[in-house]
Amino acid sequence: MSVTGHTRSGGRAEPPQGQQKAASIRDVAQAAGVSYQTVSRVINGHPNVREETRRRVQEAITALGFRRNATAFALASGVTRSVTVLTSNTLLYGYAATLQGLEEASRAAGYTLGVRVLTPEDDLDRTIASAADAGGGLVVIGFDRLGAAALERVPAHVPCAAVVEAPPQGQSPGLPAVWADDREAARAATEHLLALGHDTVHYVAIPASTGTPGSVGPRAEGWRQALEAAGVTAPEPSGKGWDSQAGYEAGQKLAQNQNVTAILCGNDDLALGVLRALHHAGRRVPEDVSVIGFDDAPHSAFVTPSLTTVRMDFQGLGRTAFGLLHARLDTEQQAPAPVPAKPALVLRESSGSRET
Repeated sequence: MSVTGHTRSGGRAEPPQGQQKAASIRDVAQAAGVSYQTVSRVINGHPNVREETRRRVQEAITALGFRRNATAFALASGVTRSVTVLTSNTLLYGYAATLQGLEEASRAAGYTLGVRVLTPEDDLDRTIASAADAGGGLVVIGFDRLGAAALERVPAHVPCAAVVEAPPQGQSPGLPAVWADDREAARAATEHLLALGHDTVHYVAIPASTGTPGSVGPRAEGWRQALEAAGVTAPEPSGKGWDSQAGYEAGQKLAQNQNVTAILCGNDDLALGVLRALHHAGRRVPEDVSVIGFDDAPHSAFVTPSLTTVRMDFQGLGRTAFGLLHARLDTEQQAPAPVPAKPALVLRESSGSRET
């Protein structure tokens, strides 16, 4: 027979001896000398609380070890503090780092985060409806065609925010979204290679996020624009995937052409495959061929030669996307301005002046 508590004459259960009763919101209010409504506002991050009051409440929360019961809060307020992320990939660096930013921001705001991985076999409408029925809101990572297709199908009444590729110049998505200006970043990387004396720059592409005929994605657009501005006819892009195997296959073909002296890759995984293919073909990097990647994945600094690449703040994109959604879920939250994140070119060993 297990004993769950002793009772007083009034029949009220007490915690077993040695077990401390969990602090309530009213305990926190009493310790801080404020109302429980004020404690609630502090917990939920409402802006109309004096800083001194907020500090006292947070100190009381820490001292008492108070933890809000998320289920009770949802039942009492009618607000489901959860977010579901729709994404087709959780392994590639850009996706994983974006998820990290989303998780950090949602946890700080007291939300739980779920992830639904999309597959080509999914009925997207059914998948979206199922995710929306869970309550809360949706964040769609639309870096690829599957994610972009899911984003187009989200009903207008469902709270949603997105992380997407840079939209066409002069346009913006029809719902709260954030993106990095990878078009301009690709242009800058290409201009850097041209300034090193290379006659042209070849491009190993990642797949575009849309199936529109002729669409090549913003990174390819920036590469092409830089070449056109320099009066150089752009070579045909190569590459048919996202991973190092696709980069290796593209690199094998490029390595056979002795006129290829500079290669820009759509991500760092492609660049690793290209580096390996050039090594197998006896082409030295950067003496014979300069290579630049994209994203600045953690491993890019530790390959040989270390990879020159474009640093992208994917975690920042994730945090901003959650902020956009949070503002839709909680009208007292102020939405962050969806300013495109600024990538930066990180110079390492894989790029250099053309040897003549």
